[in-house]
Amino acid sequence: MAFIKIQNVVINTDYIAVVRFNNQTGSDKKSVSVLVATPKPTPFEWETVSSNNRQEEWMEFTGIAAKALEDYFSSFNNVIDLLPQCHETSLI
Repeated sequence: MAFIKIQNVVINTDYIAVVRFNNQTGSDKKSVSVLVATPKPTPFEWETVSSNNRQEEWMEFTGIAAKALEDYFSSFNNVIDLLPQCHETSLI
């Protein structure tokens, strides 16, 4: 388990489900979006939490925060790149 702090937000990396780079905001600024999925255990499910019982929230970052997140999630120390040094292509 690791935590990352970006601006005034601290995120437990165990709960990051998706990171999207190069999103365009309404004002044409590039952004990085992070989907955080946290479990919502009910009183009767403390030991097993199903994937259907979670809370999801998209968090969008722009500017310096977006650049810092892109650097973090592009680093080979943090993420394994399955297609290193390949140009992005469309997957069908």
